[in-house]
Amino acid sequence: MSQTSHNIRFWNIERYKGKRKTTYRVRWLVEKRKFGKYFATAALADSYRARLMSAARDGEAFNMETGLPVSMSRERTPMTWYAFACRYMDMKWPDSSPKYRKSIAESLTRITIALLRESSALPEGRILRKALMTAFNTKARDNLTAEVSQTLKAVERASRDVADLAKPEVLRSVLQALDLNVDGSRAAPNTVRIRRVALGNALDYAVEGKLLATNPLGEVKTKKRTYALKEVDPECAVNPMQARMLLEAVGTVGKQGPRLVAFFACMYYAGLRPEEAANLKKQSLAIPEIGWGDLNLDGARPEIGKEWTDSGEASEEGPLKHRQASIGRTVPCPPALTEILHNHLARFGTARDGRLFRGARDGGRVGSTVYGRVWAASRERVFTADVLSGPLAKRPYDLRHACVSTWLSAGVEPTRVAKWAGHSVAVLLKVYAKCLDGGEATARARAERGLQGW
Repeated sequence: MSQTSHNIRFWNIERYKGKRKTTYRVRWLVEKRKFGKYFATAALADSYRARLMSAARDGEAFNMETGLPVSMSRERTPMTWYAFACRYMDMKWPDSSPKYRKSIAESLTRITIALLRESSALPEGRILRKALMTAFNTKARDNLTAEVSQTLKAVERASRDVADLAKPEVLRSVLQALDLNVDGSRAAPNTVRIRRVALGNALDYAVEGKLLATNPLGEVKTKKRTYALKEVDPECAVNPMQARMLLEAVGTVGKQGPRLVAFFACMYYAGLRPEEAANLKKQSLAIPEIGWGDLNLDGARPEIGKEWTDSGEASEEGPLKHRQASIGRTVPCPPALTEILHNHLARFGTARDGRLFRGARDGGRVGSTVYGRVWAASRERVFTADVLSGPLAKRPYDLRHACVSTWLSAGVEPTRVAKWAGHSVAVLLKVYAKCLDGGEATARARAERGLQGW
């Protein structure tokens, strides 16, 4: 049974002015434990504080775990974290993209495992993680195998209650688990950020459902972490000569290589993301026989399993990144890419829906495994052993980095480059504004000519 106390202390309402909005925080103390709750307006905060103070004046005991008067604590409905996580996933599912659904499920899986009590009925890690990923898939949960169903029943029995996250020691142990990979190594900063955001959003939903009095993340002091945008390694971007050599090499790699020359060329000459190139259709091309044209992008095809999509089709078409479905983007098509696209259409045609690039077997999205192998083989044919071991064009995505860097170094204004690339100017200057491989000597020569002019 939870402990209670009559030793209550209240502070004045705290006003916090953020960059986007102002919030108001009610703070109080039960014994030595601090509690708080944020509100969008001062009136709401004042009303909540008055309710707490009224209960204290009436001699009502406060629950030392929730920080609430006993009468308000009874309003909460106990629920295991596992059951709550399934409910939270069901709420998020309709308005989330397939890739975001999978990302949430992965984060919830890590959080859920951290909130399990020791139990001999739980299977080993891989089987447990697979079962939880199935449970956090709204479409798949109603059609479970006997093994998965048995595993999830054990999870339900071993799961802590959502209310346990109000205990600092429990929350800290979860946060520590989110910092680590499965093998115990430290996870990448961006991975940790994604997991913590998922936890914070889920806890907000728990407060909304009266499972928690407040979001405990704001009350637990942990080591402050900063999550900066990952900058592109300047040594990964190829120069134009290297890019042309790599594209020529792609055309010599087996049966798949020739079909992928234009795919990689779209990434280098037009800065397309892989999911944008994978969805490029003939009807999206506004190109003359020779010269400059346009690529009118109206969607993307991210690589994702069919179990996460609404249509049941793997890698279904969706909107462009950070854009609504009705908003497209136009990217200039330089003469070199115009020629490559015409050659591709003449030689390989299109899929039934007009897509330029498709899987050789089923006509679906060209897979990253396939084009990754072709790209690796192309690098081996172009680079020496020393260069091959370095970061230069190590990933196909580095072609996009090289394209954006080339636009910038050629003097195209950043606002226009950001528009073509499909992201903000802030992201452009922070992440993509890097020197091309071999560009240091050119930059120094420019600086020297400038100094000689005085």
